[in-house]
Amino acid sequence: MFSRGKSRAGVVLPICLGAGVLLITGCTPTLIVSTQATDPKPAVSITANPQGGSGVDPDTQVMIEAELGRLTEVSVLGPGGEVPGILSEDGSRWTAIDSALDYSATYTISAQAADARGRVNTMDASFSTLEPEKFFTAVLSPSAGEIVGVGEPIVVNFNKKVDNKAEVEAALVVRTGQPVFGAWAWRDSRTVEFRPKDLWPGDMNVEVDLNLMGVQAKPGVFGEANTTDSFSFRPSMVSVVDANTHTMNVYKAGQLLRVIPVTTGKPGFETRSGTKVLLTKERSRIMDAATGGTSLEDPDYYRVNAEYAMRLSYSGEFVHAAPWSTGAQGSANVSHGCIGMSTTNGEWWWNQNEIGDVVIVENTPLIQGDDGNGLTVWNAKWDEWLAKSFTGPRLTQPITTVAPQHDSFEFKALGSANNS
Repeated sequence: MFSRGKSRAGVVLPICLGAGVLLITGCTPTLIVSTQATDPKPAVSITANPQGGSGVDPDTQVMIEAELGRLTEVSVLGPGGEVPGILSEDGSRWTAIDSALDYSATYTISAQAADARGRVNTMDASFSTLEPEKFFTAVLSPSAGEIVGVGEPIVVNFNKKVDNKAEVEAALVVRTGQPVFGAWAWRDSRTVEFRPKDLWPGDMNVEVDLNLMGVQAKPGVFGEANTTDSFSFRPSMVSVVDANTHTMNVYKAGQLLRVIPVTTGKPGFETRSGTKVLLTKERSRIMDAATGGTSLEDPDYYRVNAEYAMRLSYSGEFVHAAPWSTGAQGSANVSHGCIGMSTTNGEWWWNQNEIGDVVIVENTPLIQGDDGNGLTVWNAKWDEWLAKSFTGPRLTQPITTVAPQHDSFEFKALGSANNS
């Protein structure tokens, strides 16, 4: 196509707007054709990671890139079919969104890209992943489908010692119905726990992703599988016991339900102060001091049938009905370490609470630490908790996150040289 313009002398000259350039030599125009317009070789190139080979780490994130152009087609096929991925806004990069590849598997890559003039280049490649000789597994608590109280931490127990704690911890994802600020912390080389800075919000669903495929607990020991389990927190139940006022304030979802007269441990048998989590729930239980080493001849020996009993510690602290101490309830501490109340109050409180609910004891001379005598994680100060974490504090991720599927992306081919 041509347009018409004027020279400085007023002579009308042809001006080429196409791929060539017109030069005036004397009176005869000469057409010089751009080499870029006629060069059949595409300017765009395609690279992939991994490009090929065997023994590829399953934790490798597959990526395909186009240089000097944009991708128009991408297909990555593995033993499970098409690998989903996402295309960058400029079309230059495709990234797999799977957290890990399968072990001992072959993947094929097919990609096509076009440059700015619509010329197409293609790439085909394949690679295979390594076959581990050793695996490690994990068990989550609370278990799938459980409904627990707001005192329950999330606990992951591994069947083998974990040396690469930072890598393993980074592969654990907590999703909640509302954002919660918390952190993982290692209790030992096989146990890691997640808790918020404060107690969990109640009445909330939780999902935990253990993305362990491709992750090494120590060199050569790989996570066997990726798993996701879900559980729920029931509405918050927190009971606050004051050993000075001999009362228990019972709160549900932050609202005070009842103030109950109680008795706690007498001198020499003081109930430990701290935040405790209910471990068991029994309609009745024989309390025998001999299990704690008290001889039958000791004046402090006892054997009683305690109704409406819920355990606070492995060493024997319970909340239960104690009709034998009703005269002291609300006025004195006379128990051997348990929190006692009337049978009427004991039955009501037992019916309100479930495993995982919280009892906070205040104003006793003994202080409960994060010593493992029960679920004592809430007694660790926040900075102490973070000192045992390798990835630090974080907000939980949304529980509704859904990864986009590969076939939801639309590749847009560029036009030809005629309309570029």
